[in-house]
Amino acid sequence: MRIAQVAPPFETVPPAGYGGTERVVSVLTEELVRRGHDVTLFASGDSRTKANLVPIVPRALWRQDPPTNDFAAHRASLFGKLLQHLDDFDVVHSHLDYHGLGLAGLCQAPFVATLHGRLDIPNLLATYRAFAELPLVSISNAQRRPLANANWIATVHHGIDLCSFDFSDTPGDYLAFLGRISPDKGLDVAIRVARRAGRRLIIAARPPLAFADDPEARCDRAYYEETIKPLLREPGIELIGEVAGPQKSALLRGALGLLFPIRWPEPFGLVMPEALACGTPVVAFGEGSVPEVISHGVTGFVCDLEEEMGAAVGRLPDIDRRRCRLEAEQRFSPSAMA
Repeated sequence: MRIAQVAPPFETVPPAGYGGTERVVSVLTEELVRRGHDVTLFASGDSRTKANLVPIVPRALWRQDPPTNDFAAHRASLFGKLLQHLDDFDVVHSHLDYHGLGLAGLCQAPFVATLHGRLDIPNLLATYRAFAELPLVSISNAQRRPLANANWIATVHHGIDLCSFDFSDTPGDYLAFLGRISPDKGLDVAIRVARRAGRRLIIAARPPLAFADDPEARCDRAYYEETIKPLLREPGIELIGEVAGPQKSALLRGALGLLFPIRWPEPFGLVMPEALACGTPVVAFGEGSVPEVISHGVTGFVCDLEEEMGAAVGRLPDIDRRRCRLEAEQRFSPSAMA
């Protein structure tokens, strides 16, 4: 089958650091190539793939100097390049969220969109309703709630490259946090929980990018400067920057547990199955997809309150790390996703 995979241009595919959507697109693309499909990947020109690569932009937008967050300026270029290749595909698979919905009207081939972002933003609901007939794939059942009547054809949980994550049954004594530094991700909660539990916390994250014209980026930057920076001075709290590849695997497999105290209905937190693949249980708030990914008391603990999270840290040694790895292999492999 001739398949077009259309990725966002913000990060490379796969990303050098943070970039959950791009990482998932990479895993899916390479699995489809492995199965013998003829796959074309529309992504940034510095992406790495065994598929046919059609560059949307020469270099990922967040890797430019200075980085840019303006996708609108590049949308026309993307649509133009797709138009040049429309007759080449049996199916077009968009990973652009609402940005990609307009592509459907240009495509002669069947079109499907996997939505990776949150859907509870009021000013986006009308946009999605305008494309009510388009076939959509959700990445968790929880993601569907704001658009329950959309044309959902499947829920497909993210898959990960299991070979990139080494299992360990003998972790260290620290806790880990991986993700954006944002109020939504709850890093301040993770720091307080680790301090109260008497555990070191290693934070793998980059400071928020300074996009002055992006309200969300400004909010993240203020949170970092005003809330997180003072907490980083606490003993046992270490910020090491972004990690990827072997560094990420080493950090996760050496952790007693992963803290995932999100404050928003995250459609899918990719770091959860990545941790499970290393045998590392997850302690998380029960927002978004968390209850679909983590089995309470089996592969981690799903909590409602910060105090419960602190108590759960004390129970992490009771979790069977081999069961965590097995869960990742059975539910979050590339073959399960593809």
